[in-house]
Amino acid sequence: MNEVTPLHPAAPSSDEDGSTFEDEHFFNRELSWLTFNRRVLAEARNRDFPLLERLRFLSISGSNLDEFIMVRVAGLMGQAKRGIDELSLDGMTPGQQLDKINDELERIEREQDAVWDELRAELTEAGIEVIDGDDVDKTTAKWLERYFTDDILPVLTPQAVDPAHPFPFVANLGLVLLFNLKRKGDSVPLIEMVLLPPNLPRFIRIPGDHAQYISLENMIRRHAHILFPGFKLRGDGLFRVIRDSDIEVEEESEDLVRYFRSAIQRRRRGDVVHLEIEDGCDNEAESLLHEQLYLAQATVDQKGGLIGYAALSEIVDEDRPDLKFEPYSPRYPERIAEHDGDAFSAIREKDIVIHHPYESFEVVVDFLWQAARDPDVVAIKQTLYRAGTQSPVIAALIAAAEAGKSVTAVVELKARFDEEQNIHWASELERSGVQVIYGFVDWKTHAKVSMVVRREGEGFRTYCHFGTGNYHPTNAKVYTDLSYFTAEPAMGRDAARLFNFVTGYVEPEDLERLSISPTGLRRTVYDLIDAEIANAEEGKPAAIWGKMNALADRKMIEKLYQASQAGVRISLVVRGICCLRPEVPGLSDNITVKSVIGRFLEHSRIYAFANGEMMPGKKSLVYLSSADWMSRNLDRRVETLVPLTTKTVHNQVLYQVMLANLLDTERSWRLLPDGTYERMHSEANSFNLHSYFMENPSLSGRGGALRKNEDVPRLSLRRESTS
Repeated sequence: MNEVTPLHPAAPSSDEDGSTFEDEHFFNRELSWLTFNRRVLAEARNRDFPLLERLRFLSISGSNLDEFIMVRVAGLMGQAKRGIDELSLDGMTPGQQLDKINDELERIEREQDAVWDELRAELTEAGIEVIDGDDVDKTTAKWLERYFTDDILPVLTPQAVDPAHPFPFVANLGLVLLFNLKRKGDSVPLIEMVLLPPNLPRFIRIPGDHAQYISLENMIRRHAHILFPGFKLRGDGLFRVIRDSDIEVEEESEDLVRYFRSAIQRRRRGDVVHLEIEDGCDNEAESLLHEQLYLAQATVDQKGGLIGYAALSEIVDEDRPDLKFEPYSPRYPERIAEHDGDAFSAIREKDIVIHHPYESFEVVVDFLWQAARDPDVVAIKQTLYRAGTQSPVIAALIAAAEAGKSVTAVVELKARFDEEQNIHWASELERSGVQVIYGFVDWKTHAKVSMVVRREGEGFRTYCHFGTGNYHPTNAKVYTDLSYFTAEPAMGRDAARLFNFVTGYVEPEDLERLSISPTGLRRTVYDLIDAEIANAEEGKPAAIWGKMNALADRKMIEKLYQASQAGVRISLVVRGICCLRPEVPGLSDNITVKSVIGRFLEHSRIYAFANGEMMPGKKSLVYLSSADWMSRNLDRRVETLVPLTTKTVHNQVLYQVMLANLLDTERSWRLLPDGTYERMHSEANSFNLHSYFMENPSLSGRGGALRKNEDVPRLSLRRESTS
């Protein structure tokens, strides 16, 4: 395992240390994220989407909120508890942020409840009913009782709560039913707890053509007389706890794998930060709950709606294609097919960009499998941040090692909520003979890089893959990401230096193409912005386009403010957190920010600079990156910034991908100066970027088809908007 004392990223120059910008010029990171989740929730009411897809958005908003509470809210609570008064970008203490966050959380949770009421009624009309179980026909009642007796009762473990039976531990996100009972024989009262087993479905489908579901808690309630024979039910109630689930890595950890195995166990027992109690919960049971759970800082939410909206994803799986998006099959690039599936031959001919999910992730998998089977391949190096539970990428690396090739895998243990899965994959890889590296203690290796060294002729050629997303086949079906393949020798040399940095702590000095964080990526972006400022001051066209998931680094935002004030036109597509305040006179007049939320999750990171000519143009500088413009990406992670110089690749990313994001009106929200978002509408020039890419082929993957037909759909932007 590679254990070293990490470098300190290069400090900004002295002229950047003193800020002329006020706290009011920035949005709060946490509140901005909550605003993003509001946009996700809003899609559950978007009637452009099929009904079950709208339910999916409600489920996603619930899952998002759970993670936000267990990580971000828990972190702020920890700071407040320890008396840490580090101020946010907008000048608030942790305690002040928590007050505002809790108010906003309550509003979002009430909105979720309202959306669920609406969707539940519409689902019923569409033939998908979620029943309470109180009033069912005899046939259904008989099936419910049999299912409960055969499939649920054996898994349940009622636990009495009294002086002889201490209050049991409730795991993170654990759902628990409390029952207030009275023994029929002697009227002795008793409080019982029933932990809902996480391996049982939350929503149980009742057989029949008409889809009926009943929640697990209501199934148990309905059959409480079977679970507690000889007792009279006086009352009940459902509750759920959310615990602190972040993992802090200690620098002195001697064994990172052992540390994370232990930390994962501790996470399941973290402090309670949020308690959700069903509205109408039995008063005695609820009083006991408050007495027994340690709720020193936890917020308590009395829920009128469903507890745990993430579980609605189970109902989304209902076999009703008429209520879902039409199935979409990704294209396989024609260029690789023209080379009879030989990825090395296609890449050797010319660089290629694969646009997921419109083009198949199988290209990436095939690239690695071809490397594993090719007798001329001598070495494979691969970063792994999130690989999924069923990973063909892992299988290819194992096959390559077993075939006698030199295989190195950089497995990131600190990928939040994937730590356990990554430890498993690391063990599997090591058993097959792969050299597994765990990277730096303090920094995450977030770069997405694959490198294949192949013997050709008298020497060796290096083939590289640089991605904006993870090597995760499931995510690649719904996340929009870019995979860039190249055999350019300079790129290969830089990739080798990057791996040497992570595996051997050899800091790269003379990178020819790449910029990497935390050593130089920030400085490269600053230099590119400074060049646009200089061009604007000289009266030349000056523009910056950026697409990212989050923008929260103060110094980067200040740099963009400086560019705007110099006359640089800046157009940003920021899906989630954005702490920059756009379109403020005298501050950010020339900056616009939009967010795209739709069928696919926008995940690719693209940065483009006008370079002295109108944008988009032939001279525009275009980059792919694994890094958002956040402090953690720029200063505490290993990331890549990859220049695109091949004509078709450059044009595909600039004129197709980036431009489509800027032109989209149907799935876009515009960020206003006050921090609110408004949905964009344009009847005359309506444009849906997801539909566009599902219908139109990409440039670099077309091969001979491109040469035969020069009328490839090409988007255009009015010049006055980017001059």
